[in-house]
Amino acid sequence: MTLASSRKADYLEESLLREFEEYLLQPNVRKSAKDVMDLLADEFIEFGSSGRVFDKQQIIKSLQNEPIEPLTQRSITEFKTLVLATGVILVTYRIVRHGGSGEQPVHSLRSSIWKLNNDRWKMIFHQGTLVRES
Repeated sequence: MTLASSRKADYLEESLLREFEEYLLQPNVRKSAKDVMDLLADEFIEFGSSGRVFDKQQIIKSLQNEPIEPLTQRSITEFKTLVLATGVILVTYRIVRHGGSGEQPVHSLRSSIWKLNNDRWKMIFHQGTLVRES
């Protein structure tokens, strides 16, 4: 294991990647093909919490068709980074999705791999896993 692969990202990288992850949770961003396209690498792949696998074009189309739930709020907790190699960072966190009144919160574990490409961070991989909260 190299030194680079055993450390967390520096504060600026970590803050920027958290900002990107939070940005991608906003309903207006999720509906914008351009906004999503700007943050996803061409080779992007997602293993969805549904068990389905998506490429960049499929996830953009899926997000555009996603129903807008005005009372739904998502919050990120337990945000961590790990440098895998120079210009490649693994991000892990938990999302709690709060729906309308009476709905139980939905918890999921998330992981993303971000790669620095021409001085721009692009997400190349994402996975969401639903978890039971006890």
